[in-house]
Amino acid sequence: MSIEKAYDDWSGQYDTNRNRTRDLDKELTKSVLGGLRFKEVLELGCGTGKNTEWLLQRTEKILAVDFSENMLKIARKKINDSKVSFKRADITKDWDWTVENFDLITCNLILEHIADLDFIFQQAYSKLANDGHFYVSELHPFKQYKGTKARFESKDGRIELETFTHHISDFTSAAFKAGFELEKLNEGFDEDQQHTPRLISFLFYKK
Repeated sequence: MSIEKAYDDWSGQYDTNRNRTRDLDKELTKSVLGGLRFKEVLELGCGTGKNTEWLLQRTEKILAVDFSENMLKIARKKINDSKVSFKRADITKDWDWTVENFDLITCNLILEHIADLDFIFQQAYSKLANDGHFYVSELHPFKQYKGTKARFESKDGRIELETFTHHISDFTSAAFKAGFELEKLNEGFDEDQQHTPRLISFLFYKK
């Protein structure tokens, strides 16, 4: 099943099913970006708008994109604000769907579905204004080593999405190659903090 079709099918239950990765991603994003404010934000993989609502409180304008039209339909219903534009886009191809420069680009829980990190980081760098930030939050590779991946239950049984394992050094290498500096690296743990971290986040900076 294609990634687009899988997320289209997942969209109807994405906000309501039990999903510790989704919930922790929201909290980790708030924690890392909470002290910052922005004018224009590009949100990659906005999904149903779980982070869009919070980002709206910290910026003047958001372009929120996703590959799944069904996810976007839900986001549009939930969020009716003139500061947000929702758009379907494939970020694995040239980002010619926007000519703007942003001071924040966010990328949440989507890079595990993308093989070529270099392209994503290069495109993000080209769309950021100087002094801009690129925030990445992903399933921790330690979790991937143990077999964890994006999955959901459907009427036809469990659907496991195609994923790629990116090591921590893969993220930093792609970032440095594109021209970024690393400002913060954070790990997100489940409540007991006794097991493998669930998430890893990076805040990169463009001079």
